[in-house]
Amino acid sequence: MKFVKIIAALLSAGVVSSMAPAQAQELTGTLAKIKKAGSITLGVRDGSIPFSYLDDKQQYQGYSVDLCMKVVKAVQKQLGLTELKVVMNPVTSANRIPLMANGTIDLECGSTTNNLERQQQVAFAPTMFVIGNRLLSKKSSNIKTLADMKGKTLVATAGTSTLKQMTILNNEQNLGMHIAIAKDHPEAFLMLETGRAAAEANDDILLASQVANAKNPGEFEITKDALSVEPYGIMLRKGDASFKKAVDDALSNFYKTDDFQKVYAKWFMAPIPPKGINMNFPMPPQLKAVIAKPTDSGDPAAYAAVPEAQKAASKKK
Repeated sequence: MKFVKIIAALLSAGVVSSMAPAQAQELTGTLAKIKKAGSITLGVRDGSIPFSYLDDKQQYQGYSVDLCMKVVKAVQKQLGLTELKVVMNPVTSANRIPLMANGTIDLECGSTTNNLERQQQVAFAPTMFVIGNRLLSKKSSNIKTLADMKGKTLVATAGTSTLKQMTILNNEQNLGMHIAIAKDHPEAFLMLETGRAAAEANDDILLASQVANAKNPGEFEITKDALSVEPYGIMLRKGDASFKKAVDDALSNFYKTDDFQKVYAKWFMAPIPPKGINMNFPMPPQLKAVIAKPTDSGDPAAYAAVPEAQKAASKKK
C-alpha cells in the first residue's frame, strides 16, 4: 500500500512520466561517442585550398573547417557540454572514407564530392559547394578540350571521383591518355608545373586556387567546358540518424544567417592566408539555390544541367 502511494505521488509530480522520454532519448552512435570522449575528431586536408589546408603556422583552416566548427558548437550545445575538445586528424582523398567508416574521424571537413556511389558507404550533410570538373594546363600547350589531350599525360588525384571519370572517358573516347596518379592535389599541380603532365583534371575551384597560388599564374588556364557538375558535402557515418539530424540542422540553420555570407566572402572574395591571394570567386547560382533550399542529394541533376560527358561516365558506373 505504501508502494502504491509512492508511485501515485511520483506520477502526480510528473517524475515517472518524465523518466520515459529521457530513457527513449538515450544517446547512441556518434553523439554517444563524442559525449563519452569529450572530444570530436575532424578529418582535415593538408592542401585543399581554400576548403581545408595547413597555413604557414601549421594550423588547419578553410571554408569547410569553419562550417565544421559551426557544427561542433551546435553539437556541444545539444550535448550540454561546457567544453568539447576538437581533434584535427589529417586525411587524404584515398583514405577519407575508410577512416570515416572505422570510426577514426567523426566529420570529414575537406572537399569531398557527394555522389550516389559514395552514399552507399557514407552519409553527407547538406551541400556546402557546387563545382564542375575541368582541365588545367599551361597556355603554351593550347589544350581547350578533353579531345586535345589525346595521347598525352593527364594527372588526377588518387581516390577522387575525377580520377574515375577520367579513366572512363579515356577508354570510351579512345584518347590513349596516360593517366598519372598523384597522392594529393599539391602533387598533382607540381606534376603539371614541372612538365610531367600536360594537364591536371580536378574540381574547378581547386584548380582556380592552384593557379592563384602559383609562382606564375599567367602561365595557366582552365578549360571553359565543365566535364561534370558535382556537389561538395561534409561527410559523416552512414546509418547514424541522430547525429545526421544534429549536423543537418546546424548547417541548415547557419545557411540562413548573415554570418554564412560572411564566411563565404572570407574564403572566396577576400585575401586568404598564407599568401594573401584573393580567389575572387562569387557564389555560383547552383550554390545560391542550395543555400536557399538545403539538400544532401548526390544526384548531379538536382543541381544543374548534366554535361554529356558526365552522363556517359554515369552509365559506366
